[in-house]
This record gives sequence, C-alpha cells and structure tokens, in this order.
Amino acid sequence: MTKKLTLITIVLCLLIVSGIGKVSAQTSTSGANYISTAVSFLTITPNSRAGAMGDAGVATSPDVNSMHWNPAKFAMIDGNYGVSASYTPWLRDLVDDMSISYLTGYYRLDKNQVIGASLRYFSLGEIAFLERAEDIPVAQNPNEWAFDIAYSRRLSDEFSGGIAFRYIRSDLTQSQYVAGIETQAGNAFAADVSIYYQHEFRRNRRDMVWSWGLNISNIGSKISYTKDDEKEFIPTNLKLGTALKMELDRYNSLTIAADLNKLLVPTPNSGSLDEDNNDGVIVGSETSDKSVVSGIFSSFTDAPGGMSEEFKEIAWSLGLEYWYQEQFALRGGYYYEHEDKGNRKYFTAGLGVKLNMFDIDFSYLIPTTQNNPLKNTLRFTLTANLDKIIK
Repeated sequence: MTKKLTLITIVLCLLIVSGIGKVSAQTSTSGANYISTAVSFLTITPNSRAGAMGDAGVATSPDVNSMHWNPAKFAMIDGNYGVSASYTPWLRDLVDDMSISYLTGYYRLDKNQVIGASLRYFSLGEIAFLERAEDIPVAQNPNEWAFDIAYSRRLSDEFSGGIAFRYIRSDLTQSQYVAGIETQAGNAFAADVSIYYQHEFRRNRRDMVWSWGLNISNIGSKISYTKDDEKEFIPTNLKLGTALKMELDRYNSLTIAADLNKLLVPTPNSGSLDEDNNDGVIVGSETSDKSVVSGIFSSFTDAPGGMSEEFKEIAWSLGLEYWYQEQFALRGGYYYEHEDKGNRKYFTAGLGVKLNMFDIDFSYLIPTTQNNPLKNTLRFTLTANLDKIIK
C-alpha cells in the first residue's frame, strides 16, 4: 500500500502542478529539461516483437501490430485478416497490479486497401484516494484507454500510405477532489499520418528487402482534467525508421532496424530559480498556451539550449531479428534517450514462435542503470492467423 500511495502521488503531482492537468517540466542546474505530456501511455510499446527489438518498428516488415508503429504498413501485409492480443505487467517493481493490454486486428478490403483497429487499455490498479489524512480512503481504479481505426492503401508496388483516427479517455482521478479542485476524466481526439516504402532486390544471389517508414502520431486536441480552460498537450510524436532484411541462406534470415523518435510538443523554457526551494532547481516556464499546430512546428527550434538541445530530444532504437525457417525468431535491441531528456537506456531481448494457427512472442527489458523502475518488464503477445484458421 505504501508503494502504491507513493506511485499515485507521483502521478497526481504531474497533474496538479499549478492546477490539475497542468504538466510542467523542471530544468535542473545540470542541464536536464524533461518534456512532459498528458496520456503518455500512448507512447509505451504495446507488443512483444518491437519490444524485443529496442522499440524499433516503424519500418520492420508488416504485421498485425502495425497500428501502433506505422498504419501504412497494413497495405503491404501478407494475408486477408488477423488479430493479436498483448499484455504487459507495468512497473512491477513498484506495484503489483498495473498493466497495459492491447488488442488489434486488420481486414483486407481488396489487394490495395486494408482497414485496421485497436484498443489499448492502461490500468493503474486499485488506488486508495483521500482528501485529508483523517478521511476514510476510497478505493478506485484509475485507467486510461484509446480506441483506433485506420485505413491503409497501396499507392504503388513499393509504396503505401495510411491514416488513423484515435479517441482517448484518461480517468486518473475517478472524479475525486484533488487539492480542493473537482476533477473529471480527460477526453481527446487525435490522428496519425504515415507512409511506408519497401524494395525487394537480390545481392550476391540472396534476396533482400530494404524498407523505410514515417509516422506522425497523436496529432490532435489538448486534454483537460478540470472544467476550466487549462489544457495540456498529448504526446504528438515523429517516428522515422529504416530496416534491411537479408536472406543468409535457404533457412536463415536477419533483419536490422533503426528508428528515430522525437516528441512534437514545446520544450519548456529554462525559467528561473525557484526561490521557495533550496535544491537549485530551475522551473521551466509554461508552454500550454501554444496551439497544437504552433507546438508542433516550434518543437524543432524552441529548446533553450539551441540545436544542441534539440538533438538531445531525439531518442533512437536499434533492433535485430533472426528467423530460422520463418518458424523461430531470436530478437535483440537497444533504446537510447539522452540523460537530460529522460535518461531511458536499456537493452531488450525476446523470442518468437510461429505455430500452425498462432504466433507467440515474448520480450524482456534490461536497463543499463540500477534501480530503474522499468527493469524486468515483460511483454507477451499472441497472434491468431485467421487466414489459416478459417481455411
């Protein structure tokens, strides 16, 4: 219970700084200037394949979980329909009942058009709320979820485009009074715009596929947790990636993938020293007064540290995927985020097995720093090959 109360305190602090729903960032004298947004669960890797490849998935071969990474890949997928379910116990070193569940599927309309849909549910577990220390705790189940639909079309033999629409609901306080302020569930709408290119060729008598992809996700409205006009940015994000699949011999193949990610939301200004604390912390100025479009374009040039800080805001992923007879997969990867922008650095590993009608995937996260709350993160994915099942 102590761990859980500590965690919800952290979550609520992100919402309450200068008013519920106002997520502000802090800049330390060491140069750290973190970018915070509401509904950050939208950026968490939901499936095991990409989770085992260092969170690289924008340009990897199309699969059922393309909705999160690049909806344009659906048009290039083999098969007419499929469905997949993923489950991730989240931050289990802190609490024992927080999790992320993800259900996604696709349906081919014709040889050029595919539609897809997904549902993502983030549960914070059971939380005890109380307004004052002497109050009786009220048990609640805060949660966030998002529902997506997507349309993908093949524009040529090697090129496709996609668009997705998303409804987001974030109910972190269950309409409780927090710091004397009445709260409500936050609602937002967003869209993704994506493209995907893949080119098949032969080199040294071996089949190869080179691909690249781009996805600008969560372009949408701001979100609020109170009835006033205070609204916060959702995590609009730019993903750009490339991948090369090489046939090693008749039975073995290897894919190398790399992704770049950047949040398209304003960077907090450096601000000034907070006179009310003695920690030497510089509180960043507010950025919520910018419009969504202004925030997207200014995100490339608004870092207080200039272009050197802008480059720090780019996180990158490297991933490897080895297949034996297209039946058994070994995966590994590495994710890097600059220490001034979050300091998430970790290795990943995983396995995949293709059965007759189902695929099973598993991934494991290994942080490079001690006492990292992400350590021992597991992901499980089960995919139903509906083409084979129906046949």
